[in-house]
Amino acid sequence: MGSRIVVNNYGSFDVTFKSGKGSTLTDVNGKKYIDFLAGIAVNCLGHNYKPLVRAISKQASKEIHVCNYFLSDTGDAYAHELLNATGFDGVYFGNSGAEANEAAIKLARKYGQMNGGSSRKTVVTLENSFHGRTLATIKATGQDKFHPECFEPYPEGFKTIPANDWDALKDAFDSSTAALMVECVQGEGGVNLLDARWVQAAADAARRAGAIVIADEVQTGMGRTGSLLASEQLQFNPEVVTLAKGIAGGVPMGAMLFRGKAGDVFQAGDHQSTFGGNPLACAAARVVLKTLKSPDFLAKVTEKGEYMRDTIKSWKIPFVQDVRGLGLMTGVQVEKDPVAIEKACLEQGLLFSTAGSNVLRLVPPLNISKKELNRGLEILKHVLETC
Repeated sequence: MGSRIVVNNYGSFDVTFKSGKGSTLTDVNGKKYIDFLAGIAVNCLGHNYKPLVRAISKQASKEIHVCNYFLSDTGDAYAHELLNATGFDGVYFGNSGAEANEAAIKLARKYGQMNGGSSRKTVVTLENSFHGRTLATIKATGQDKFHPECFEPYPEGFKTIPANDWDALKDAFDSSTAALMVECVQGEGGVNLLDARWVQAAADAARRAGAIVIADEVQTGMGRTGSLLASEQLQFNPEVVTLAKGIAGGVPMGAMLFRGKAGDVFQAGDHQSTFGGNPLACAAARVVLKTLKSPDFLAKVTEKGEYMRDTIKSWKIPFVQDVRGLGLMTGVQVEKDPVAIEKACLEQGLLFSTAGSNVLRLVPPLNISKKELNRGLEILKHVLETC
């Protein structure tokens, strides 16, 4: 096993990987694993994707980091490509999803002050949401288990409402509301889907109260759900979108996109990042975006996701209560211990994680081959039928 000098905040398993190719990883003992985890939806193009490797290597030979007091040609090119692809007006680059969400919260607070004074500062989020591990994004997260007493005091100015609850919209927003912040699919909460009509109504209600709307697409963005942004499918037109995880294919990166009422909020000095948008990350992100825009790529993501869910449903496992998801983001609700299933699959050579309450979360690379997909499903079926 690898060193425990690195703090085990993750409950890590006794497996150490040394290499990967496609959607298959190999550990230090030579054992191979089908990857239905993708670094928690980060390795969107799998492992050792040649165009990505070439772009990173080429950029590393030119420049890796340029202080954000200046521009890099790679970063400038990617910013234009990303905005053209998404229809937003501007972008802030950071290094992670938590950073992107912190930026969005700060933008919302400043927007509220500019459009209602110091009393307009509340960010409304949804129950079972997850927005990050910093103090502010933990507090924004709508799950009590992420609010332990040991981390108090938490920042104020957050309110949580139940998702898909029409009655909750009656008094959810008022003159103190700066923003509504929603995950398009609640990943950590259990791969929970949002009703499109409800999200649209919630966004409309928030805007009538004078607030902006933020889509947390840290996990759902960049093709994960079969469209470039999941908010495109829900059609609620957020003023702000946050991105990370798969945005650069495994290189740490985050982004906050903004438009409309959110367009002129941030000014010089409001929010900064030393490493954000560095040329190396942007070179990788350009490859991801180009790949996602290639003909039929996103359609195949949708097709493979539906195939995965239909296949699991066809097994008719008695203790599988639900199979849900969007694109290559699938949740399997089980009545048995999900961690025991996760460990059994790991022993058989399949990687995935658990989420929410008794949910197996399956988020393989977007370009997973049919052979690897079927092999992973074979292992999952075997474990579910024998556990």
